[in-house]
Formats: sequence, C-alpha cells, structure tokens
Amino acid sequence: MDREALVARNLQMARILHQPSAQQRLRHGLCRMVAAIPVIPQKQAAGRLLIIRPDHMGDVLLSTPAIQFIKRAQPNIEIHVLCGPWSADVLANYREIDLVLTLSFPGFQRQTDSSLVHPYRQLFESSRKLRKVGYDGAIIMRPDHWWGAMLAYLAGIPRRIGYDLDGVAPLLTERLQHQRLHAIAQNLRLAQAWADAPPASEIQLDYPIDPADNANVERMLIEQQLADGQPIFCIHPGSGAASKLWEGDKWAATADALAEQFGAAIVITGTSNEMALVKCIIDKMKTPAIALAGATSVGQLAALYKRARLVLGTDNGAMHLAAAVNAPTVTLFGPADPGEFAPWGDSRRHAIVASTIGCRPCRILDWRSDNPEFHPCVRDISVNQLLQVARTIIDATSDDH
Repeated sequence: MDREALVARNLQMARILHQPSAQQRLRHGLCRMVAAIPVIPQKQAAGRLLIIRPDHMGDVLLSTPAIQFIKRAQPNIEIHVLCGPWSADVLANYREIDLVLTLSFPGFQRQTDSSLVHPYRQLFESSRKLRKVGYDGAIIMRPDHWWGAMLAYLAGIPRRIGYDLDGVAPLLTERLQHQRLHAIAQNLRLAQAWADAPPASEIQLDYPIDPADNANVERMLIEQQLADGQPIFCIHPGSGAASKLWEGDKWAATADALAEQFGAAIVITGTSNEMALVKCIIDKMKTPAIALAGATSVGQLAALYKRARLVLGTDNGAMHLAAAVNAPTVTLFGPADPGEFAPWGDSRRHAIVASTIGCRPCRILDWRSDNPEFHPCVRDISVNQLLQVARTIIDATSDDH
C-alpha cells in the first residue's frame, strides 16, 4: 500500500473508532438512567475535596499543577486524591495532597477483566466508602471517565465537576466544554471552580524529590563506577501502548552515537515489565550501558533524571517525570497529540520528534486489532532525526552543566 493510500485508510479507520461503539452507547444510556435516580446527598463536610484520577503516571503528574493551584488558593481545603494503586507513589511526595486513596479502577489495570458484573459491584461498594468519608465536591479529572462520575454521583457528593461529554455530563452538577488544550491547562480549567487560574507562563510542573532518593541514586551510580563528572544520558524506551514504541536497533544506534560524541554514560530505565525491551537494546549496542529497568522507585527515577544531562524516550509518563525535575528531554511522538501531551516547560529544554505522515495524530493508542505495519508513525522517525534534535537541546542547555 502506498503512503497516500495508507494515510487515507488510517484516517477513515480513526474516524470510525472515534465514534461511540454500541457498547459505549448502551453505557451512556445507563449513565442517563442512573442520573435520573434520586440519590441522598452526603452530609456537608466543609472544606473537603475529592479528585478522581484513575490514570497512570503521566496523566497523574499532569494533574498536580491544578492540585497545587487549588491548595495555594484555599490553604485550608482538605484535598484527597483517588487514584489507582499503580499511581499512588507518584503523589506521595506532594504536601498539597492531604490523603491519597487507592482504587483498582476497572479498565486501567492494563489487563482484561473477564467479569461484566465486577465493575458495577465495585462501583457500589466504593461509593458507600466515600460516603462515609464525606466530601463537599469532586473533580472528575479524566475527561471521559463515566465510571468516576457515577462513583461521585452514587456517593452523594453534592458538587461534581467535569466535562460535558457523553456518559459523564448527566452525572455532573457543573460541566465544562472539553477543548484540545494541553492536559495541564485542561486540568486547571476544572480547578477554576475554586479560584481564578494563573496565566500559562506562571504554571509549573514540578516533582518534590526526597533526599533519601537522591542518596540512593548516588549510591547506585557509584556502584556502576561512573567517572567523576561523566555526563549521564537516560533513555526510557517503553510505553503502555505498542503503537508508541520505536525499534530497539534505532535506540541502540542513538545511544552509541551519544556515548561516543559526549563521553556519556547511557542509563536505560523502564518498568520491570520492560526488562526484555531494555535487554534487547543493550544487546544491540556497541558501547556498555547501565540497565535500571525495574530497579528504581518513582522517587529514585526522578532523582536519576534530575542528575541526567538529557532524557530521551517515547511518549510516556517517565518523560513527564523528567520534565517535572527540569531535566532536558527529547520525546518521540506517534499517535498522541503533542499539543495535548508534550512534556511541559520551556521549548528550549523540551523537544519532540514526530513523523510527517498525514494521519497523525490519530489519537488512537490501541491498534491491537490491526496490523502494526499500517501504523508507522513512530517507526518513520530516523536515528539522524533524533540525534539532530538531541544535539540542539544539549547545546541549548549546556550552561546548566
């Protein structure tokens, strides 16, 4: 299939996939039915706010400026965040959050739930627990999260804020029109229910590093026998979506070139599930590399990135963590829109690399039912493209080191 035909095919498929499926339409109808059932509101719990954020590391990190903004505007408010156990460590160091609650949200475990009843049983059980705690308001921070909106509704939380999207809107008391803004700006729009948001130039993404994590990372690097003053380049090649991945041999060639030109130590990071990918890259490299997949906590990963001269990776949560500690980054983008999900910060410190193929960004992350060869948006990126951008960022941030 030639490129023009491939683009036309993918655009047509994306349009179809963005339309609600029959199952989704049934679910939206269920949400409208539930919203028509009167629910006894909670007793007032003055000054307690629940933020519902079921996602993984990247999206959770992009919520923190809004959380910090609310706390600064109303220091006496008590903020609880309900997140998946997979993200609790991401929020542990933020003093603005009074309590982190965890819930294994259905659909976010990155595994199939075979029970059709379990998500609804879990919904009712969790709503009863939240009702006992008591909240004045809730923010449904994931735009399309009907399950979280229904949870807040059944819990009787009197003020429920989210986006005017099918399935979510009927269960809310306040609805905002969804816009294609950067996720940080989008989250801050929800926070404006508590105070006026600051201009974009004043919004910062940061991650508070625990001194113990700094010490642990320094010990790890000493054990790896790094030379004094040797720069560290980190690569985080993994992603939760296969369509975002780049080939291992390209990562290896990139790492070898950077190690040779800058005398850098290459550290490859990832989750324990990505050990095979990391090993594949290291096996293809000509120069030695340090593999830390599965060997760091979120806090240690942040401390490592803070120490790095440059962090490279695919569109994933680790790149947002790197940006949050002000490490220079270069990110490969495929199906997602960098206008919404690029690492936040100064463009002189954070760059993206993307294909010019006409069907991106399709905003479809799960093409598992289709031949991956039909979705080359990340594989289109060449080693030379990435190296050219990486060198530009290195030059632009040279005064930092």
